[in-house]
Amino acid sequence: MPVPAPVLYPPFNILRLSHVEYRVTDLAASRAFYVDTLGLQVTDEDDSTIYLRAMEERGHHCIALVKAETPSVGVLGFKLYDTPDLDKAAAWFETEGLPVDWVTRPYQGRTLRTRDAFGIPLEFYVHMDRLDPIHQQYRLYKGVKPLRIDHFNMFSSDVDASVAFYNRIGFRVTEYTEDADSGKCWAAWMHRKGGVHDVAFTNGTGPRLHHTAFWVPNPLNIIDLCDLMATTGYVSNIERGPGRHGISNAFFLYVRDPDGHRIEIYCSDYQTVDPDLEPIKWDLKDPQRQTLWGAPAPKSWFEQGSLFDGAELRDSALKAQPIIAP
Repeated sequence: MPVPAPVLYPPFNILRLSHVEYRVTDLAASRAFYVDTLGLQVTDEDDSTIYLRAMEERGHHCIALVKAETPSVGVLGFKLYDTPDLDKAAAWFETEGLPVDWVTRPYQGRTLRTRDAFGIPLEFYVHMDRLDPIHQQYRLYKGVKPLRIDHFNMFSSDVDASVAFYNRIGFRVTEYTEDADSGKCWAAWMHRKGGVHDVAFTNGTGPRLHHTAFWVPNPLNIIDLCDLMATTGYVSNIERGPGRHGISNAFFLYVRDPDGHRIEIYCSDYQTVDPDLEPIKWDLKDPQRQTLWGAPAPKSWFEQGSLFDGAELRDSALKAQPIIAP
């Protein structure tokens, strides 16, 4: 199925992805992983929640770690361009028959809570508390030296339908994988901020969150993180990589937090600002689409993901698969 033409004047203006809320079972263990190992900065914490930001971010947080009985994902957050976009977004979701709730969220202004057509919990806001810059406080740089949140990747039971929905609200396709036998999309990468993606969709039982990615300065930071994790008790948390993707051209590493939430460490993709940029098409059987070089992805990478609170899972009818490592 061909990808749809971009909607250049969407019903409301999404600026970029913003934050994720992870439900975790042990705050101390999660803090040790995200702060002491990855190097994210604590902006506030109490007995139930830890808020974190990366080094270049001025917004209050990009991750909220919330203590819970079982691990899951509470919400994916997006920043809108200006105040009128909030009411435009509410009107659009209401017209689509999707939930519209105005919620109070710490450190955010007026916030719209909804779900996409597949049940993924979303929230939109314009204003988040701004913090002083820390990008030149080099004494704070630790772990993999994360600079900013980069993207979300979700398992979708119907990638073509996911692409169609997010296309309508202004996300543009940069690259996609097509199954030649069925003509369907097996995966797609879509952006708002001018990188390869803010959101991506991978074929599988969904909706589930496949991973959240963080941009780092260069590949050597990723190698340093491998050394650190291998010598501090986290070697088994390294799931895939390091290597380089064909899609996005990014240097990558996938790691799992203590609850199994997958985090990608990511750098070196390319600019996609031009609104008439043509999407790059990949064949599902091309072994270099997922891994330009490096070991193929393990089975866990294709099957395991984080559950979204309140979302009903559906199996994908598309059973085609790329190359999977033993």
